[in-house]
Amino acid sequence: MSDRLRAIDLARTAGISVQQVRNYIEMGILPPVERTAGGYRIFTSAHAKALVAAREVAAGHGWKAARTVMRAVHDGDLETGLAELDAGHAELDRERAELATVHDALDAILVSRTTSGPTSRRGMRIGQVADAVGVRPPVLRLWESRGLLLPGREKSTGYRVYTDSELRMAHVVALLRRGNHPLATVRAVLDELRTTGSPERVGEELANRKRDLHRRSLHRLRASAALYTYVQHLRQPQGPAAAAPGSM
Repeated sequence: MSDRLRAIDLARTAGISVQQVRNYIEMGILPPVERTAGGYRIFTSAHAKALVAAREVAAGHGWKAARTVMRAVHDGDLETGLAELDAGHAELDRERAELATVHDALDAILVSRTTSGPTSRRGMRIGQVADAVGVRPPVLRLWESRGLLLPGREKSTGYRVYTDSELRMAHVVALLRRGNHPLATVRAVLDELRTTGSPERVGEELANRKRDLHRRSLHRLRASAALYTYVQHLRQPQGPAAAAPGSM
Protein backbone atom coordinates (compact mmCIF):
# COMPACT_ATOMS: atom_id res chain seq x y z
CA MET A 1 0.00 0.00 0.00
CA SER A 2 1.44 3.39 -1.02
CA ASP A 3 1.92 6.10 1.62
CA ARG A 4 2.39 8.77 -1.02
CA LEU A 5 0.19 11.85 -1.33
CA ARG A 6 0.05 14.59 -3.90
CA ALA A 7 0.46 18.23 -2.91
CA ILE A 8 -3.10 18.90 -4.02
CA ASP A 9 -4.38 16.06 -1.82
CA LEU A 10 -2.55 17.46 1.19
CA ALA A 11 -3.82 20.96 0.50
CA ARG A 12 -7.42 19.83 0.21
CA THR A 13 -7.37 18.07 3.58
CA ALA A 14 -6.71 21.45 5.26
CA GLY A 15 -8.61 23.67 2.86
CA ILE A 16 -5.50 25.57 1.80
CA SER A 17 -3.69 26.13 -1.48
CA VAL A 18 -0.78 24.15 -2.87
CA GLN A 19 1.33 27.29 -2.58
CA GLN A 20 0.62 27.41 1.16
CA VAL A 21 1.81 23.83 1.44
CA ARG A 22 5.06 24.85 -0.27
CA ASN A 23 5.36 27.84 2.09
CA TYR A 24 4.92 25.57 5.12
CA ILE A 25 7.76 23.39 3.88
CA GLU A 26 10.06 26.38 3.42
CA MET A 27 9.22 27.66 6.92
CA GLY A 28 9.92 24.29 8.50
CA ILE A 29 6.30 23.84 9.58
CA LEU A 30 6.18 20.65 7.50
CA PRO A 31 9.04 18.15 7.41
CA PRO A 32 11.41 18.09 4.41
CA VAL A 33 10.16 16.31 1.30
CA GLU A 34 11.86 13.93 -1.04
CA ARG A 35 11.41 14.10 -4.80
CA THR A 36 10.78 11.55 -7.49
CA ALA A 37 13.17 11.03 -10.38
CA GLY A 38 10.97 13.43 -12.31
CA GLY A 39 11.33 16.14 -9.67
CA TYR A 40 7.88 15.85 -8.10
CA ARG A 41 7.62 16.26 -4.33
CA ILE A 42 6.71 13.15 -2.35
CA PHE A 43 4.29 13.76 0.51
CA THR A 44 3.37 11.09 3.06
CA SER A 45 1.05 10.58 6.02
CA ALA A 46 3.71 12.27 8.15
CA HIS A 47 3.15 15.50 6.24
CA ALA A 48 -0.61 15.16 6.69
CA LYS A 49 -0.24 14.70 10.45
CA ALA A 50 2.26 17.56 10.63
CA LEU A 51 -0.21 19.81 8.84
CA VAL A 52 -2.96 18.93 11.31
CA ALA A 53 -0.65 19.50 14.27
CA ALA A 54 0.63 22.83 12.94
CA ARG A 55 -2.83 24.22 12.33
CA GLU A 56 -4.09 23.09 15.73
CA VAL A 57 -1.08 24.66 17.46
CA ALA A 58 -1.66 27.86 15.48
CA ALA A 59 -5.34 27.90 16.49
CA GLY A 60 -4.42 27.53 20.14
CA HIS A 61 -1.17 29.48 20.43
CA GLY A 62 -0.82 31.55 17.25
CA TRP A 63 1.30 31.04 14.14
CA LYS A 64 4.46 32.43 15.71
CA ALA A 65 4.35 29.70 18.35
CA ALA A 66 3.37 27.12 15.73
CA ARG A 67 6.47 27.90 13.67
CA THR A 68 8.69 27.62 16.74
CA VAL A 69 7.14 24.32 17.84
CA MET A 70 7.11 22.61 14.45
CA ARG A 71 10.64 23.72 13.54
CA ALA A 72 11.87 22.42 16.89
CA VAL A 73 10.21 19.06 16.33
CA HIS A 74 11.70 18.72 12.86
CA ASP A 75 15.13 19.73 14.17
CA GLY A 76 14.97 16.99 16.77
CA ASP A 77 14.65 19.54 19.58
CA LEU A 78 11.33 18.49 21.13
CA GLU A 79 12.25 20.12 24.43
CA THR A 80 12.14 23.59 22.87
CA GLY A 81 8.79 22.85 21.29
CA LEU A 82 7.31 21.64 24.56
CA ALA A 83 8.67 24.69 26.39
CA GLU A 84 6.84 26.95 23.94
CA LEU A 85 3.57 25.13 24.61
CA ASP A 86 4.15 25.16 28.36
CA ALA A 87 4.60 28.93 28.25
CA GLY A 88 1.21 29.26 26.58
CA HIS A 89 -0.50 27.12 29.22
CA ALA A 90 1.25 29.08 31.99
CA GLU A 91 -0.16 32.28 30.50
CA LEU A 92 -3.70 30.90 30.83
CA ASP A 93 -3.00 29.86 34.40
CA ARG A 94 -1.90 33.41 35.24
CA GLU A 95 -5.07 34.79 33.70
CA ARG A 96 -7.21 32.43 35.76
CA ALA A 97 -5.45 33.61 38.92
CA GLU A 98 -6.00 37.24 37.90
CA LEU A 99 -9.71 36.62 37.38
CA ALA A 100 -9.99 35.16 40.87
CA THR A 101 -8.11 38.14 42.30
CA VAL A 102 -10.44 40.64 40.67
CA HIS A 103 -13.54 38.80 41.89
CA ASP A 104 -12.13 39.07 45.42
CA ALA A 105 -11.32 42.74 44.85
CA LEU A 106 -14.85 43.50 43.68
CA ASP A 107 -16.31 41.84 46.76
CA ALA A 108 -14.01 43.92 48.94
CA ILE A 109 -15.01 47.12 47.14
CA LEU A 110 -18.70 46.45 47.72
CA VAL A 111 -18.09 45.74 51.39
CA SER A 112 -16.03 48.90 51.83
CA ARG A 113 -18.68 51.06 50.14
CA THR A 114 -21.54 49.71 52.19
CA THR A 115 -20.03 49.12 55.62
CA SER A 116 -16.83 51.14 55.89
CA GLY A 117 -16.50 54.77 56.79
CA PRO A 118 -13.52 57.07 56.15
CA THR A 119 -10.20 55.45 56.91
CA SER A 120 -7.34 57.03 58.80
CA ARG A 121 -4.71 55.22 56.75
CA ARG A 122 -2.43 57.48 54.78
CA GLY A 123 -2.84 55.34 51.67
CA MET A 124 -0.27 54.18 49.14
CA ARG A 125 2.04 56.14 46.87
CA ILE A 126 2.05 55.67 43.11
CA GLY A 127 5.19 53.52 43.11
CA GLN A 128 3.68 51.12 45.63
CA VAL A 129 0.46 50.80 43.63
CA ALA A 130 2.41 50.26 40.41
CA ASP A 131 4.33 47.39 42.03
CA ALA A 132 1.15 45.86 43.43
CA VAL A 133 -0.70 46.00 40.10
CA GLY A 134 2.26 45.04 37.89
CA VAL A 135 2.55 48.16 35.75
CA ARG A 136 4.85 51.19 35.58
CA PRO A 137 3.92 54.51 37.26
CA PRO A 138 3.42 56.30 33.90
CA VAL A 139 0.67 53.79 33.10
CA LEU A 140 -1.15 54.74 36.31
CA ARG A 141 -0.82 58.41 35.37
CA LEU A 142 -2.30 57.63 31.94
CA TRP A 143 -5.24 55.82 33.52
CA GLU A 144 -5.75 58.79 35.82
CA SER A 145 -5.72 61.20 32.86
CA ARG A 146 -8.44 59.09 31.22
CA GLY A 147 -10.57 59.22 34.35
CA LEU A 148 -10.08 55.58 35.29
CA LEU A 149 -8.35 56.23 38.61
CA LEU A 150 -9.04 58.99 41.13
CA PRO A 151 -6.13 59.20 43.58
CA GLY A 152 -6.08 61.88 46.24
CA ARG A 153 -3.23 64.28 46.97
CA GLU A 154 -1.20 64.91 50.08
CA LYS A 155 -1.70 68.52 51.13
CA SER A 156 1.87 68.96 52.28
CA THR A 157 3.65 67.41 49.27
CA GLY A 158 1.11 67.16 46.48
CA TYR A 159 2.02 63.49 46.00
CA ARG A 160 -0.66 61.12 44.77
CA VAL A 161 -2.23 58.95 47.44
CA TYR A 162 -4.27 55.84 46.65
CA THR A 163 -6.83 54.54 49.11
CA ASP A 164 -7.57 50.82 49.47
CA SER A 165 -10.57 51.33 47.20
CA GLU A 166 -8.47 52.99 44.45
CA LEU A 167 -5.89 50.21 44.71
CA ARG A 168 -8.63 47.68 44.02
CA MET A 169 -9.86 49.82 41.12
CA ALA A 170 -6.33 49.76 39.71
CA HIS A 171 -6.37 45.96 39.85
CA VAL A 172 -9.67 45.93 37.95
CA VAL A 173 -8.33 48.27 35.27
CA ALA A 174 -5.17 46.20 34.87
CA LEU A 175 -7.10 42.98 34.35
CA LEU A 176 -9.55 44.45 31.84
CA ARG A 177 -6.74 46.09 29.88
CA ARG A 178 -4.84 42.79 29.74
CA GLY A 179 -7.97 41.38 28.17
CA ASN A 180 -7.69 44.09 25.47
CA HIS A 181 -10.87 45.84 26.55
CA PRO A 182 -10.84 49.42 25.19
CA LEU A 183 -10.42 52.30 27.61
CA ALA A 184 -13.98 53.46 26.93
CA THR A 185 -15.35 50.10 28.10
CA VAL A 186 -13.15 50.10 31.20
CA ARG A 187 -14.29 53.66 31.98
CA ALA A 188 -17.94 52.62 31.69
CA VAL A 189 -17.39 49.66 34.01
CA LEU A 190 -15.63 51.72 36.67
CA ASP A 191 -18.07 54.63 36.46
CA GLU A 192 -20.97 52.30 37.13
CA LEU A 193 -19.13 50.62 39.94
CA ARG A 194 -18.27 53.95 41.53
CA THR A 195 -21.75 55.42 41.22
CA THR A 196 -23.93 52.41 42.00
CA GLY A 197 -21.64 49.89 43.67
CA SER A 198 -23.23 47.31 41.36
CA PRO A 199 -20.97 44.53 40.07
CA GLU A 200 -23.25 43.57 37.19
CA ARG A 201 -21.34 45.44 34.49
CA VAL A 202 -17.97 44.24 35.78
CA GLY A 203 -19.44 40.77 36.11
CA GLU A 204 -20.38 40.77 32.43
CA GLU A 205 -16.85 41.69 31.39
CA LEU A 206 -15.31 39.05 33.62
CA ALA A 207 -17.79 36.42 32.45
CA ASN A 208 -16.85 37.18 28.83
CA ARG A 209 -13.19 36.92 29.75
CA LYS A 210 -13.79 33.59 31.48
CA ARG A 211 -15.63 32.18 28.46
CA ASP A 212 -12.81 33.31 26.17
CA LEU A 213 -10.27 31.75 28.52
CA HIS A 214 -12.17 28.46 28.44
CA ARG A 215 -12.30 28.53 24.64
CA ARG A 216 -8.57 29.19 24.34
CA SER A 217 -7.80 26.47 26.87
CA LEU A 218 -9.72 23.92 24.80
CA HIS A 219 -7.91 25.05 21.64
CA ARG A 220 -4.57 24.53 23.37
CA LEU A 221 -5.65 21.12 24.62
CA ARG A 222 -6.47 20.13 21.04
CA ALA A 223 -3.10 21.48 19.94
CA SER A 224 -1.26 19.33 22.47
CA ALA A 225 -3.22 16.25 21.42
CA ALA A 226 -2.50 16.81 17.72
CA LEU A 227 1.19 17.43 18.35
CA TYR A 228 1.43 14.30 20.50
CA THR A 229 -0.14 12.24 17.70
CA TYR A 230 2.38 13.63 15.22
CA VAL A 231 5.40 13.08 17.48
CA GLN A 232 4.32 9.50 18.16
CA HIS A 233 4.00 8.93 14.41
CA LEU A 234 7.55 10.20 13.88
CA ARG A 235 8.83 7.82 16.54
CA GLN A 236 7.34 4.75 14.89
CA PRO A 237 9.93 2.58 13.07
CA GLN A 238 9.69 2.86 9.32
CA GLY A 239 10.00 0.06 6.80
CA PRO A 240 10.11 -3.71 7.42
CA ALA A 241 11.38 -3.28 11.00
CA ALA A 242 8.02 -1.81 11.96
CA ALA A 243 6.48 -5.29 11.85
CA ALA A 244 9.06 -6.84 14.19
CA PRO A 245 7.54 -8.27 17.41
CA GLY A 246 7.98 -6.07 20.48
CA SER A 247 9.10 -3.04 18.46
CA MET A 248 8.12 0.45 19.71
